[in-house]
Amino acid sequence: MTFPNYSAGQIELFFLVLLRVSTIVAMIPILGDRTTPVRVKGGLAILITVLVLPFVERPAAAADDLFQLGMSMGGEIFIGIILGFASRLAFAGIQLAGQLIGFQMGFSIVNVIDPVTSGQVSIIAEFQYMLAGLLFLAVDGHHMLIQAVSESYAVLPALGFHVTGDLVQNLVALSRNMFVIAVKISAPIAVALLFANVGLGLVARTVPQINIFIVGFPLQIAIGLIGVGLTIPLFLQIATGLFSNLPAEMGLLLRAM
Repeated sequence: MTFPNYSAGQIELFFLVLLRVSTIVAMIPILGDRTTPVRVKGGLAILITVLVLPFVERPAAAADDLFQLGMSMGGEIFIGIILGFASRLAFAGIQLAGQLIGFQMGFSIVNVIDPVTSGQVSIIAEFQYMLAGLLFLAVDGHHMLIQAVSESYAVLPALGFHVTGDLVQNLVALSRNMFVIAVKISAPIAVALLFANVGLGLVARTVPQINIFIVGFPLQIAIGLIGVGLTIPLFLQIATGLFSNLPAEMGLLLRAM
């Protein structure tokens, strides 16, 4: 029985590709969540690496010593972190919108444990995050991210990572877009609750006999829940647009690197 003879360069290239792919798989939404078993993430990373490796060319300026090899490995890890961070920002914006809605409704103390971050989040934020996750899978967002991983080597080959001014500007723009997403999703419900609070304030001034706190809390919760239900089509439209733009945003980051 003969074993295939792999050169040191091929083994080095395999580990470089595995580092980038495994970091992206560990960072992207749904597949990289804590609820996904580590064996599933590891097996998926190895499978993608084996499939992508034949189409990746070994760079001419390969690492000759341990220091250069360590720097090369760090660059591949940074590429995976940046791409995974970009994909996470869309879900962060959606979750922030849920936090704003829950705060306006009076749900600031009605929190649940988020299994992804192990932190306390508003129940509305968790609902919207789970709805966004289902929509992400429905529009084949995980397939788009895996495809972006395989196509990243056509734009940014191994050992090609560089920190540039365009990269920093794109990351800042994506981070700013997270707050824009949150405002777009939460604005209709926040405006409705604002008008409700104004109306309750007028009632409290004109009819002081009414206990406005007993009336106001249930009314705010009802308006908020009805608003969440009525704005689901808008939420789905915004989230679908975000997930569809993820490959283009990743392409911009790769070209900036």
